[in-house]
Amino acid sequence: METLVETKNLKTYFPILGGLLSRPIGAVKAVDDISLTVEKGQWMGLVGESGCGKTTLGKTILRFHKPISGHIYFDVPSDIKEQIETFEKGDKKSGKLRSLIKEYDLATYGYKKLNLMRKRMQLVHQDPYTSLNPRMRIGKTIGEPLVVHKLLRGSDVRQRVTELMDMVGLTEENYKRYPHQFSGGQRQRIAIARALATNPEFIIFDEPTSALDVSVQAQILELLKLLLTEQGLTYLYITHDLNVAQIVCDTIIVMYLGKIVEVGSAEEIFRAPVHPYSQALVLATPVPDPKRKRGRIVLEGEVPSPSNPPSACRFHPRCPRATEECKQEEPPLENRGNEHLVACWHPLN
Repeated sequence: METLVETKNLKTYFPILGGLLSRPIGAVKAVDDISLTVEKGQWMGLVGESGCGKTTLGKTILRFHKPISGHIYFDVPSDIKEQIETFEKGDKKSGKLRSLIKEYDLATYGYKKLNLMRKRMQLVHQDPYTSLNPRMRIGKTIGEPLVVHKLLRGSDVRQRVTELMDMVGLTEENYKRYPHQFSGGQRQRIAIARALATNPEFIIFDEPTSALDVSVQAQILELLKLLLTEQGLTYLYITHDLNVAQIVCDTIIVMYLGKIVEVGSAEEIFRAPVHPYSQALVLATPVPDPKRKRGRIVLEGEVPSPSNPPSACRFHPRCPRATEECKQEEPPLENRGNEHLVACWHPLN
């Protein structure tokens, strides 16, 4: 498959200010040295506990947050990425390296270049009501990206908005209504329609169904599945609901405290998770069968602060399999077979 989005050693830190002069005294390491690849047409899931950095990673990829280091590539040819990597291993002061990074690395883009990329990459927020202007009619809300990016004007905007509304299951009669006149599921459809307005190739969903009823969740997920196929889209789906991730995602990334600890197909992650943290998450997921019983791993202690994470393996203070090796050296993300990546010195199998 062809790669659409790739990050290399991505880091996003937020400074902690203190003292009379509000100087930096530390940093919250929300995203710490993350490398991932999203293939074209893929529905990739990103799971983990609250506060692990999922949303920050998604917003960094879209450049709502500026990383302190690392690369973000969007639809960049593999030979270009290889050239950048070769230069970085050798002549880091090369003018050619600076030129390539300036042209192809999203992490370095300024306002004008980012604005052009916004048409190709979109975000759908967790709570659609907070992302919609309560004083703006939904027809204007959906059509706003078309006007901002100067893609259409006049009657063509309304025609395109009507097409988008029909695409997500809304009728033209709703064109002049306000967000408060819709249900939660309908507002999420409005947000999806707005994200589709510029014909993007890549959409990040930040827990888009967590605030919805189960029946409405199913309808939204079916809509997303249909759009993925019909519009040729690629998704990064952020969620804490592993049941949803298991149903809809091709590949799942498990995050813990700013790090990726496991990557694998949805089937592999749920059938035989390898990292102890992944297994704890899977076993904690409820199953819709009261007669079915399964074990559970109770993780001791609280999630450490991202401003002062544990040394070496970040999971070792809570891991039932931790040894001295886990406390001294950070495990790399290694292939355990069939493109199943795990960062653990003592995996479960």
